[in-house]
Amino acid sequence: MKIGVIMGGISSEYEVSLNTGKEIMNNLDSDKNSICPIKIKSKKELIDKVQNLDFVILALHGKFGEDGTIQGFLDVMGIPYTGSGLVSSAICMNKDISKRLLRYEGIQTPDWLIVRNIDELKYQKIEQLGYPVIIKPNSGGSSIGTYIAHSQEEIFAAVREVLSLDNEALIEKYVKGEEITCSILNGNLLPVLSIKPKAEFFSYLSKYDKEGAEENAAQLTENQYRQIEQIATKCYEVLKCSVYARVDIIIKAGIPYVLEVNTLPGMTKNSLFPKCAKAAGISFDQLLELLIKYSLDK
Repeated sequence: MKIGVIMGGISSEYEVSLNTGKEIMNNLDSDKNSICPIKIKSKKELIDKVQNLDFVILALHGKFGEDGTIQGFLDVMGIPYTGSGLVSSAICMNKDISKRLLRYEGIQTPDWLIVRNIDELKYQKIEQLGYPVIIKPNSGGSSIGTYIAHSQEEIFAAVREVLSLDNEALIEKYVKGEEITCSILNGNLLPVLSIKPKAEFFSYLSKYDKEGAEENAAQLTENQYRQIEQIATKCYEVLKCSVYARVDIIIKAGIPYVLEVNTLPGMTKNSLFPKCAKAAGISFDQLLELLIKYSLDK
């Protein structure tokens, strides 16, 4: 089978994507398959580069990778690919929409506001969220452009920065508690990891610096585990995910709050999804084989 690994892209997560692609390339079985690295910097490059491929592994992140655009393109081309389809990818990439759907289904998620320009801040009742607040692009990942603000002045400064990266800024109530990550493979929950960032929150540096956070098996009672399993898999189902996804959760006073759902989790050496798989006894190369199998079966 001729497999293309698409990496790079047009988002601010370009370097993260290259690292994901490199790690995938290093662990794919080249004896069974013909492996084609496809590094892109624009949408126009794709048409010629994906011709005659039997399958695509998406190592992209951010816009054009996780937002359903490339998924729709590959659907039209008739080329199967890893992960969720167009609809799920688009929904999960838009944090405002995905949070609305989760809340409608009775799943707890921190309160939030959306602003599209600085002037809107004057009319939003941000004080109802309390301080501090988290400010981030509505459609972004890897905590790029994510800030924590403790005052109105810091909110204005952070929103300006975020709006330089995205059309919408999400202002979210800061929930302080135990952060866990729930990796789901083919609808089944893998071992849950607890994350203790050394920074004030799980920032970009915390995620990709091997010394940026402590990650250990989450210490959950059987009842807590069942609750987390139910919430994470419900998120996966409600948002129409397929093959694999990662659900990030904060537990405060025993209540799990879903932060977001990632349809193309990072696959670098320091990424959480491969660590969860490893805790389940699944090596990186085995994980890739499973992703290909489940993607072809979907």
